[in-house]
Parts: sequence; C-alpha cells; structure tokens
Amino acid sequence: METKYMVLAEVVPCILMVSMEVCTIGLTILASTILSKGLSPFVFVVYTNALSSIFLLPYNKFIVRRNTSDELIPRFLLLGFIGVTMAQNLAFVGLSYSSPIVAIGMGCLIPSISFILAVICRRTDFDLSSPSIRAKSIGTLISVIGAMLLIFYRGPVVKDPSTHLLSSAPRLFIFLSTNEHWVLGCVLFAAASLAYSIWNIIQVETVEKCPDVMTVASSYSLFGTFQSALLAVFIERDPNVWRLQFDMGLLIIVSTAIFGSLIKSHVHMWCIQRKSQFYVTMFKPLGVPIAGIFGSVFFAETFHYGSLMAAAVTAIGYYTMMWGQITENESRRGKVDLSEERAPLLQEV
Repeated sequence: METKYMVLAEVVPCILMVSMEVCTIGLTILASTILSKGLSPFVFVVYTNALSSIFLLPYNKFIVRRNTSDELIPRFLLLGFIGVTMAQNLAFVGLSYSSPIVAIGMGCLIPSISFILAVICRRTDFDLSSPSIRAKSIGTLISVIGAMLLIFYRGPVVKDPSTHLLSSAPRLFIFLSTNEHWVLGCVLFAAASLAYSIWNIIQVETVEKCPDVMTVASSYSLFGTFQSALLAVFIERDPNVWRLQFDMGLLIIVSTAIFGSLIKSHVHMWCIQRKSQFYVTMFKPLGVPIAGIFGSVFFAETFHYGSLMAAAVTAIGYYTMMWGQITENESRRGKVDLSEERAPLLQEV
C-alpha cells in the first residue's frame, strides 16, 4: 500500500505537469487561429485578463479585506504594467506574426535573460571558476544561438503543400501565421521574454513582502487589465473590434482566462508544495516536442523543420541553465550545513 502511494506521488504530479503543457500548446494554437481571423491581440489581452481578474477576485485580500499595505500598490501597478500590458501584448502580437513554436522557443530564453540581467545589475558575481556560473554562461550562449536560429532559419516544411490532401481546403485551426512578418514576430517574442524576466525579478521581491501569492496575482492582473484597456483604446480606434459573438473566439477567451488564472496556477502551486519549484520549471521545454508533434501531424504543410530544431536548441540551453542553478543551490546548501556544524565549536571557544 505504501509503495502504491509512493508511485502515485511521483506519477500524478508528472501527469498534471505534462497535461498543463499540452493544454498550453493547444490554447496557443487556438489563440493563433482567432488572431489570424481578425481578432485584435490587444483586445484579446484585455478580455482574457478582465475575466481572470474576476475569477481571482475572491482570492484578493487587498480588495476583500483591505489588509495589504499601501507600499505594495506601486509594485502591483508595476507588475501589471510589465507582466500584462507589456509582456502579454508583445507576446500575442508576436504570435499573430509567427507561430506557437516561436512562443515556446523564445520562452526558454527567460532564464538566460534573467541571468544576464543579474550580472548587469551585479546581483550575481560573474566568476567563471564557479561550476554553476560556467553552466549558466554555456546555457545562455546555447539559448541565444537557438534564438538566432529561430529568427533567421525556418528550414523546409515537413510536407510540401502541393502534395497535402487538405492544401486547397480551408483549415479550421492555424499553426503558422499567414502574415509575412516572421522576423518581427520573433523579435516581439524576445522582447516579451525580456519583459517576463524583469517581471519575475519584481514578483519575487513582491512575494517576499506579501507572501499571499494569489493576492499578488489578482492585484497585478486587475491593474494590468486597466492599463491594457487604455493601451488597446489608444491603438484600436474602431469600436467594432471590441464586439464579440458567441463563436469560437469567445470560447477561447473564456478558456484561456479560466486555464491561466485558476487551473494552471493551482496545479503549479500544488506541485511546488509537493515537489519543488525546479520540478515545475523543468517541464517548460517539454512544449517543444509537444508543439513538434502537433505541427508535424496536423499542420505539416506549414510546419518547418528549422523552427523545431532551433526551439530544441533553446530548450537545451534552458536545461543547462537549470543545471547551473541546481548546482548553485546545492553549493549554498552545503555551505549552510558546514556553518551549522562549526557553530557549536565556535560558541565553545
């Protein structure tokens, strides 16, 4: 019985995390589809975050109980501006110009960008004699090479469109954007990864001041919604772009909001409590083979081998960065344990 429980304790979190990545790829493909059919990415960001804010409102102690200090309000505003208004708008505009495989590949850049920012801001000592710093440096280099390949080399398609049975038929779902702005889409995704890296740094500091993660998420989502709405109104002058119908577009907006605000966040928190933060992050590059399977099977006439290989290179860089971080954490833990062992001796002197 105990062995069965231990097996379940290992299998269930793994199944949940894989399911989260599959759902993320599926929703990204669906979002790419409705964006290609004319829905404004700026309007999409506003509606999804507005619904997310409503779903998260019961968890917001800042609004419900009013027991959050005023010094956190500027942080919530900044998190909403960087994480929602900047990052999400850049990402979805980039998605309208590229494909989900770019979203996965450029998303793997976030640890490398965070490392570069930490070195620039002198939060990390750049000492190449340290194994963890060497691993992070190598991982960053690999990730940057993968990103460059992703931008400038798409490679041949998996299947020639002229030989595809559905080449002349209208497709229900879209994987590759019909817009010829591939490089721009990749650059926008890279900029979104930079914004997410900055957002992660600020979020960590904010959670230290306000440990209630759901309050933080609800607050910055709410502020980000208002900021994104102002941006969308400024860019989209036609009021017709805000009209929604009872069609697939509305279903995808609602599904994205529910999945992002409730399902994915709670699954990640559950897995972090039972495993660790690294357990959750190690599944992110799994999106590369998942997107590759989706693209090769269902979108072979628009899916490119070069994009898949480039995204795989960024995933290798991602795991190299993770290995460096794990090495650094183990080194720190070893120093703490050593200091604890020596402490009684020092006290006796």
